[in-house]
Amino acid sequence: MKSVVLYLALASTAAARTMTVYNACPFTVWPALFTSSGGRPSQPTGWSAASFTKVTFDVPSDWDGRIWGRRNCDFSSNPGPNSCLDGGCNGGLLCDVNTGTGVPPATLAEFNFNGGGTDFFDVSLVDGYNLPMRIDNDVGCGIPSCPVDLGPNCPAAQKGPFDASGFPVGCKSACTVDALNGHAENSPNCCSGIHDTQPTCPSSGVTNYHYFKDNCPNAYAFAYDEPSGTALWTCPTNKNAAYTITFCP
Repeated sequence: MKSVVLYLALASTAAARTMTVYNACPFTVWPALFTSSGGRPSQPTGWSAASFTKVTFDVPSDWDGRIWGRRNCDFSSNPGPNSCLDGGCNGGLLCDVNTGTGVPPATLAEFNFNGGGTDFFDVSLVDGYNLPMRIDNDVGCGIPSCPVDLGPNCPAAQKGPFDASGFPVGCKSACTVDALNGHAENSPNCCSGIHDTQPTCPSSGVTNYHYFKDNCPNAYAFAYDEPSGTALWTCPTNKNAAYTITFCP
């Protein structure tokens, strides 16, 4: 019996995947993670990352979740979704495990290891942009990225939020703008309502799609961006890739 227990423990350890989150920005970032399904990672759901520091942790082999960075945070007086200028979550520093997704705009690193032999991963701008990001791996699979600061040249209606000096630290998606204006229910920008399928939500109907896609061609620019061929990336599960998410690559 002991040998069976030991075998199962070793198998479980072997099945874990390695993630490294590296802050290459010249300022503090507060990384966060959220688990949509599968087992939960060994890492807390939020932490503080000083410039040029990294954290490495394991995620389960069935993990489906996202990692992002938060900017300009103060958790002392308002430990909730508005405690950061962008990317904040319910729960404050530690994002709530059930409702702790990031407040847009936020650049997301998304992973799905439940793909039946395939890892799916991407850098997503579907919820807007707040930090440059790249996802590397150690087995030669593709590298999704958005290495450009999209804030300064963001279209005016989507620019922001802004820091105390007036510098834009984000660029909202057109869907976020629609949501803020109460128009997200039947929106081509959100691929909602009558636009909720790929044929009825082409990129040509998404406001400023090309600003995001031309600057970050290897990232998701809107919900149905798969036909671009550079939105969703894959890697064979049997390669057991280790992934590195870099802010400000």
